[in-house]
Amino acid sequence: MTLLKWALICFVVSVIAGGLGYTGIASGAGSLARILFGIFLVIAIVIVVIAFAVGQAVF
Repeated sequence: MTLLKWALICFVVSVIAGGLGYTGIASGAGSLARILFGIFLVIAIVIVVIAFAVGQAVF
């Protein structure tokens, strides 16, 4: 959950920096937010697949 929180923080920083005209900072924070969210998504999918596999093995 912490990874998702950091991705959201980077997204908000990106939006605010873009609104104020700091395009370099906005681009960097946006890229970081996208990477963190991608990592979170991959980890979440792996956890769900493992949970289903363990559930099938038990039942």
